[in-house]
Amino acid sequence: MSKIKLRIVQKRTLLIIGEGADEKAFLSYLKEQLVPRGAGLVVTIKNAKGKGAKGVLDYTIRQARIAEYDTVAALFDTDTDWSDALKKQAKSHKIVLLKSEPCFETMLLRLLGITPELESKKLKAQFAPFVNNDATLKDNYAEHFNLKKLVAMQQTESTIEQLLSLFKT
Repeated sequence: MSKIKLRIVQKRTLLIIGEGADEKAFLSYLKEQLVPRGAGLVVTIKNAKGKGAKGVLDYTIRQARIAEYDTVAALFDTDTDWSDALKKQAKSHKIVLLKSEPCFETMLLRLLGITPELESKKLKAQFAPFVNNDATLKDNYAEHFNLKKLVAMQQTESTIEQLLSLFKT
């Protein structure tokens, strides 16, 4: 009888928390594009359901306690309750901060070379056509935020550069 050889692939684990449904959809799109099955990286993406930077960080800390991950990151807007105290708290919990300055839609519009609106309602309306009027669906990011564009523009947005490096297998 022949021996069966088992090949053990060591997997790296990554937990990324998005501030809301839009961020979760974008992160899921990136995961789909960058992390093929069997690549040695297991990515878990969760939605903090808003509540500003503090709420996202608190949720991230709670989720990181549930299971052990090699890397934990949080993608959030800096326009609500972002502070040096939160930065210090994240550092003490070894959480990678992915800051959308001042917000997620603004960051992505800048990638397209578009000057974002300042008022929130106008900004959402300005962003909507670039995600087929539904930013909560991961497939809606493919046309305007495809991997080629993101890689080309990562130098202009440090958060995108950080995200792409986190997803490297």
